[in-house]
Amino acid sequence: MPATKIVMRCSDCKENNYYTQKNRQNVPDNLTLRKFCSRCRKHTEHKETRVRK
Repeated sequence: MPATKIVMRCSDCKENNYYTQKNRQNVPDNLTLRKFCSRCRKHTEHKETRVRK
């Protein structure tokens, strides 16, 4: 199964900040990372959301 595109969204301001890929076979659950948000100007939790086409 090829890697699928995902969007990382800030949990505080709800802005889409990062685009990345993941293999859904190896990582079936939603991804959550602490990343820097340029709108909040601090490190916040970013959660996986789906890519709109």
